[in-house]
Amino acid sequence: MMTHLEILRRRHLPSHIPHKGKAIMTIEQANRHQVTRLRHEIRRRTLTVQSIEALGPNMRRITFSCDDLHDFASASPDDHIKLFFAVPGEEKPLMRDYTPRRFDTAAGVLVIDFALHEAGPATGWAIGASVGDTLAIGGPRGSAIVPDDFDWYLLIGDETALPSIGRRAEELRAGVPVFTAVVVDGPESEQVFAAKSAWQGLWAHRNGAQSGGKEDAARLIAALGGIDLPTGEGFVFIAGETEMARAVKSYVVDTLGHRREWVKAAGYWTRGVADSHGGIED
Repeated sequence: MMTHLEILRRRHLPSHIPHKGKAIMTIEQANRHQVTRLRHEIRRRTLTVQSIEALGPNMRRITFSCDDLHDFASASPDDHIKLFFAVPGEEKPLMRDYTPRRFDTAAGVLVIDFALHEAGPATGWAIGASVGDTLAIGGPRGSAIVPDDFDWYLLIGDETALPSIGRRAEELRAGVPVFTAVVVDGPESEQVFAAKSAWQGLWAHRNGAQSGGKEDAARLIAALGGIDLPTGEGFVFIAGETEMARAVKSYVVDTLGHRREWVKAAGYWTRGVADSHGGIED
């Protein structure tokens, strides 16, 4: 009898193997799953807090209004905008990257979810925010659009990736299988997405342990054992703490044998390092 890992490997084996053992991507596959990159005009806008909602103990959803959102563009669920936080006595503000969770240009509304995972300017601002407060933003600078033509999607991350994971799950086409595996502190931090896709969510809990690193990676890898992935070609998105995201990407590519071209991983923060954000290419 095959093990769960052997089944996953067999599902992801390429249909054509050259003599050197590397997978050949067919022209049809390459064209079908082409990522489109867009550049946007960078504009600075001032938002006003319209409402505040607690999404569990470690997440705040803040809905902003702005009269200048008529041409705001965010074409990908993992886009990021710059938030600007004034520092007393400093000429330049501190900047942090955040995902637009939801927006409505006609209504002039933008929603941002703040993960309250570490002390910092964004967390401090979100905790103290009140209706009527203002916040300056810029961007997004651009979008990398993953096409909605894969047979299934697997979205993996921690709390900081929830805005992107939730938005992607909600924007994908009706009926497509979407699996999410997210590590959070406990059941009270779990979320429900208003998805029209065939969404299945798995959650891993720290239960008071430290977040990030190989510990979170191990929790997520264990959770992935509970997902019965369908056959076909899938896209995998991984985001969150950098060491965790790198370890999970290695597991997906090297252990499960998933095509590297169909995996996107990003470090949204790094344990012990301020303002860390970037892609994971290795």
